[in-house]
Amino acid sequence: MADPRHAASAVSLLARFDSAEALLAALTGLRADGHRRLEVFSPYPVAGVAEKLAFRPRWVPIVSLALTIGVVIAGYYMQWYSAVVDYPYVVGGKPLHSWPAFIPVVVALGLLAAVIGAVVAMIAGNRLPQPYHPAFEAESFLRASDDAFFVLLSFENSDDRQRLSERLRELHAQEIQEVPR
Repeated sequence: MADPRHAASAVSLLARFDSAEALLAALTGLRADGHRRLEVFSPYPVAGVAEKLAFRPRWVPIVSLALTIGVVIAGYYMQWYSAVVDYPYVVGGKPLHSWPAFIPVVVALGLLAAVIGAVVAMIAGNRLPQPYHPAFEAESFLRASDDAFFVLLSFENSDDRQRLSERLRELHAQEIQEVPR
C-alpha cells in the first residue's frame, strides 16, 4: 500500500499546446527523453499521436475472438443437445443431427458475440466510463474540447518537477499546470 504522505504530494504536469504540430513535436521530445507515462487530450483525432505514444493494439481482438468461439460452440451444442439428446424428433426423414439447420443460428450468434466482445473489451481497455480524471482539476483543461492540445506527464520523483517544467517550456508549451494524481 502506498504511503499516504507520498500520495498527497504526487502531482502530474499538464502542458497546453496551441497546435497539433507542436503537440507531436513535444511527444517526440518527451519520448526521446525516456518518458513513458504520457496522456494526450485533443479536440479532434491527431494523426501520428498513437505512433508517438508507442500505442499497440492490446486484447480487443483476442477477447472478441475468444467470446465468439465460445458462443459458437455453446450455440451449436445447445441446438445439437436439444435435437439429438433431449427431444429427438424426426422431421421429414432428416437425421437427428442435421447440422445445416444449425448454421444460421450459429452464424448470427457468432456475429453478435464478436461485436459485443469487441465493444466490451474496448470500453474496458479505455478504462471507461471515467467520471473523474486528474486533468479535470486544471482550469485551462476546459479548452481540451475546443482548440487546445494537452499532454499530461506523470512522474514518480517529485524532485523532477522543475526540470520537467523547463523541458516542457523548451518544447513550446504555452501553459504548464500541476494537477494532483
